[in-house]
Amino acid sequence: MPEYFDRYIDLADDVPVLEALAVSLYEIDHLKIADWKAMGDQVYAPGKWTAKDIIQHIIDTERIFAYRALSFARQEPQRMLSYDEDWYGNHTNANQRSIADLVDEWRAVRLSTIALFRSFTPEMMLHNGKAFSGTYSPLAIGFILAGHQRWHFRVFKEKYLPLLGK
Repeated sequence: MPEYFDRYIDLADDVPVLEALAVSLYEIDHLKIADWKAMGDQVYAPGKWTAKDIIQHIIDTERIFAYRALSFARQEPQRMLSYDEDWYGNHTNANQRSIADLVDEWRAVRLSTIALFRSFTPEMMLHNGKAFSGTYSPLAIGFILAGHQRWHFRVFKEKYLPLLGK
């Protein structure tokens, strides 16, 4: 497993990658959106993201990693650039959007990712590509994306929901 990203891969189901991504789509579709809306602009500590910021971060990360998966599947020889999630987070308009709008985009991005992964042959899934922190494959990226979402669901449950008395 790619170092650092193992924390996300470990949270994904131990099923074929397309199934893991389908399950994560189901989780988006069954999100307790009322809890996310109820958070408003609350954060559990200074400098932390709002609920809307978290969703935007998941969307941004998925788009960047889908590009990496495509590049690796196509055997791109160049090393992928790093991604500064805080920089991206500081340059969004997530807090001016509705939760429903963000969730609609999130769902669309996940459907696009699933279509991309369906287009890969088994051999393409295993092509390793170079990233800023080592090498990994499109297959690993699929599980990273499924687990990354669950990582943030867990953070939301453990650190944000108590602010609502839940």
